[in-house]
Amino acid sequence: MQTVRIPKVINFGENALGETEYPKNALIVTTVPPELSDKWIARMGIQDYMLYDQVKPEPSIDDVNAVISQFKDKNPSVLIGLGGGSSMDVVKYAAPEMKKEKILIPTTFGTGAEMTTYCVLKFDGKKKLLREDRFLADMAVVDSYFMDGTPEQVIKNSVCDACAQATEGYDSKLGNDLTRTLCKQAFEILYDAIMNDKPENYPYGSMLSGMGFGNCSTTLGHALSYVFSNEGVPHGYSLSSCTTVAHKHNKSIFYDRFKEAMDKLGFDKLELKADVSEAADVVMTDKGHLDPNPIPISKDDVIKCLEDIKAGNL
Repeated sequence: MQTVRIPKVINFGENALGETEYPKNALIVTTVPPELSDKWIARMGIQDYMLYDQVKPEPSIDDVNAVISQFKDKNPSVLIGLGGGSSMDVVKYAAPEMKKEKILIPTTFGTGAEMTTYCVLKFDGKKKLLREDRFLADMAVVDSYFMDGTPEQVIKNSVCDACAQATEGYDSKLGNDLTRTLCKQAFEILYDAIMNDKPENYPYGSMLSGMGFGNCSTTLGHALSYVFSNEGVPHGYSLSSCTTVAHKHNKSIFYDRFKEAMDKLGFDKLELKADVSEAADVVMTDKGHLDPNPIPISKDDVIKCLEDIKAGNL
């Protein structure tokens, strides 16, 4: 038996944000200041709500507990995660603890987090990736409205992340016919949007990518990327080279077009400060990404990939 989990309701497309009906006495959770959240909330058209805007970037379980302690007695009808991954992850964890439904509204695109059962929080100062069915949204609202005013580099990093997730998810051994269909369609949309300058289609492609990879996994490209992320390289930027090299190594059907899309986006060559052998040791501990890779990976394979990335031999 195969299983695919997605939100009960997915509202997407132009003005999905304003046309969605929101329950009264909702609790909106976000990280942004009022000058930005007021604009977003006005666009939503929601009238009866409470607001919590103190979520920190890269949130911890403390942020979750703060939301619960402050609003449990106020009995909100639903929790709305409005923002990037930080806001959505806090709502993913807090809502089931409060026995409430959750609506996730991404304001950045690339992670597909509004579609997945993943939740990332810090416990005792360390990031932990959690995966449970209870983290799945009851409703997701995806609207390209939020792209207006987003810095170009952030958009580039985000769409690269979505492309990597879609193509690695397609290649994952944990995939099935439906996840592969979703991942392939996601990349077709993202590739067309990148090559033909249609960024308004990025959110839809990212949404499909989240539905696909969120039900299987990413693979070697993501495992390679974390040694660069540890040195402060933005995640999407690191994937531009890491996933390209991974696809080359795996002989992925997406290699040529993925590389073409990354060239069009214009990412610079990656630098690695760490010793390649030591970095490879770190990569080899990432069984969550390496075990689903379509072919077995050795330390020598990882060293070759890292050397190619450093040399720009993509």
